[in-house]
Amino acid sequence: MFELVKKIRERTGAGMVAIKKAVDEAGGDEEKAIEILRKQGQSKAAKKADRAANEGVVVSYVHSNNKVGALVKVLCETDFVARNEEFIAFAKDIAMHITAMSPKFIKPEDMPIEVVEKEKEIWRALLASEGKPADMVEKIMAGKEKKFREESALLTQPFVKNPEITIGEMIVEKIGKMGENIQIGEISRIEL
Repeated sequence: MFELVKKIRERTGAGMVAIKKAVDEAGGDEEKAIEILRKQGQSKAAKKADRAANEGVVVSYVHSNNKVGALVKVLCETDFVARNEEFIAFAKDIAMHITAMSPKFIKPEDMPIEVVEKEKEIWRALLASEGKPADMVEKIMAGKEKKFREESALLTQPFVKNPEITIGEMIVEKIGKMGENIQIGEISRIEL
């Protein structure tokens, strides 16, 4: 039992008591226990979402070729968390992700309607040239819009170091672990 708790702690960083409860609830199943911990983190994140995040850090990442880099402002509630090494490393991971994946917006809903409408014109013309039936075109368009928004937004992009989790899910995990509301304030990417 101790080895399993230790292993889960190394993977998740969650507290020992929470892990022990999750392992008991999962009947000793490691993956199920981790899933339980993730769900607890999501509920904690929802409770903390309306709390003010006025502290934080601004971090940068410049790729080894010195031709592309990013700045990101990651917000939290207290300066205690903002100075935490794990929080700073998390912010640096976000900056590296922005450098690699080039998100244009923080959230999918931040995308201006003009950008979406321009893409829709292109998709409509493409679908018309393919001879798709009108009733199918709208369903296809809705799917294309959702995908386009998600691929262009930081929070819905798969994390570059671990594509099994999105940046938004990663933030939820950090909120659960650190016990504070964490938000992305601003992002900026520069490339030669």
